[in-house]
Amino acid sequence: GTRLRPQEIGLAASVGRATLPVYRRVRAALFSTGNELVMPGDPLPPGAIYNSNRYTLTGLLRTLGCDVVDLGIVPDTLAATRDAIRRAANAADVIVTSGGVSVGEEDHLKPAVEAEGRLAMWKISMKPGRPLAYGTVRRADASEAHFIGLPGNPVSSFATFLLLVRPFILGLGGATRLAPLAYAMRADFDWPSPDARREFLRARANAEGGLDLFPNQSSGVLTSTVWGDGFIDNPGGHAIARGEAVRFLPFAELLS
Repeated sequence: GTRLRPQEIGLAASVGRATLPVYRRVRAALFSTGNELVMPGDPLPPGAIYNSNRYTLTGLLRTLGCDVVDLGIVPDTLAATRDAIRRAANAADVIVTSGGVSVGEEDHLKPAVEAEGRLAMWKISMKPGRPLAYGTVRRADASEAHFIGLPGNPVSSFATFLLLVRPFILGLGGATRLAPLAYAMRADFDWPSPDARREFLRARANAEGGLDLFPNQSSGVLTSTVWGDGFIDNPGGHAIARGEAVRFLPFAELLS
């Protein structure tokens, strides 16, 4: 149940333990969906966006010690999506995707998972990150792989991974401490118009010991995750007044 850091390995060595019983690394298959996605370095046509999620999610999975199978970008067709899901299920313990779980005409993941397995959950009351899906996909040997479909917006994908996928993968890998430490900190800002959903606001600590809020909380502004030190966990419908104590989840807790 203990994640092995350098100090745990050193402690084992200090008492003469040459081996330790461990879980194997979790195998994670990753792919993105969307004809609008372009790889960095390629020309960017009108209406296209660079595929940042591929790199963010690969890095996050490797931070957790996963062996990553990268299946790249899957075209927006049901047949291609079903084929990718089958290949991913046979290669990995858990399938992680980004995009394609909303309700647009070209969002094929939901019917693809339902055809290849079952979908147990779709949509959560969280901002950013409403379109999140969980289910299982049948393998060729009749066993099942876990499926997690993340939103396509980069901040939504980042937030839902850290808050929901991270503890799930840690649990698959045998860890028993799954929840990050949270801290009560002072809000040095006003948030007068909260969303009805539970919000995770990007903020950072200032020199006075309080928290500043990134001015643009849009789910497409990945800059907020670079500027910020963590998330403020704000209950749905709760307005924040300057000077109030809020619940803060540092990225340092979530990225380890």
